[in-house]
Amino acid sequence: MFLPGYTINEYKLVIPLPEALEQKIHHIRKDFGSSYQYRADPGRPHLTLVMFSQLEMVEDRILQKLKTIGMGARPFKMELKDFGSYPAHTIFIKVATREAIKELMSSVKDIQRLLRTDTEHKAYFLNEPVISIARKLKPWQYEKAWLEYSHRQFTGRCIADSLLLLKRKEGSISWQIVQRIELQDMPVQAKQQQLF
Repeated sequence: MFLPGYTINEYKLVIPLPEALEQKIHHIRKDFGSSYQYRADPGRPHLTLVMFSQLEMVEDRILQKLKTIGMGARPFKMELKDFGSYPAHTIFIKVATREAIKELMSSVKDIQRLLRTDTEHKAYFLNEPVISIARKLKPWQYEKAWLEYSHRQFTGRCIADSLLLLKRKEGSISWQIVQRIELQDMPVQAKQQQLF
C-alpha cells in the first residue's frame, strides 16, 4: 500500500484530565481489575475525541490545523457523572457536558481528510464522550460488574483547557505525547492574523 521507508503512526486526540481526577479514575480502574480479574489499562485516563492512522510526514500539517482549532476554541467546564455501559463489553464514566465537546468535535471533523492515510482508513470519531473503565470484557465480567456499577455513583469536574495529540508506532503499546494544544478562545480576527 505504501512505499517502503514511510512510517505510519497511530494517533489519538484527547482531552487530558487534571491529576487529581486522573488518580480518582485510576483507583476505580485498579479496583475493577482486582474485583473482576481484568487487566486494567495502565495508561492515563482521558477523554478520546478521535483516533486515526497517518504517515508521520503529515504530522506537522495536522498539528498546524489543530493549533488553529485550539486558538478559536473556548475552555469549558467538563462534568463527569456516574457510569454507563455498552452492553456485553464496556463500562465507562459518562460525560455530562456534551455541547462544548460536540463543537470541538465538529471543528476537528472539518479537517478529517488530513486524518486518514487513504479512503479505506478513515478517522474514528467517538460519537459519545466517555471515559473508559474497562473494555473488551468477557460476558461474565460484564454481567457481574454491571450489576455493581449500574448502581454506583461518580462525580467529577474540571476545566478542559487543552488537547493532547498522542502517537505510537503501528504495533507498539505505549503512547507518546506529540504536543499539548491550548484552547485559547481568541477572536476570529486574531486567528486570521495568526494564519498569514
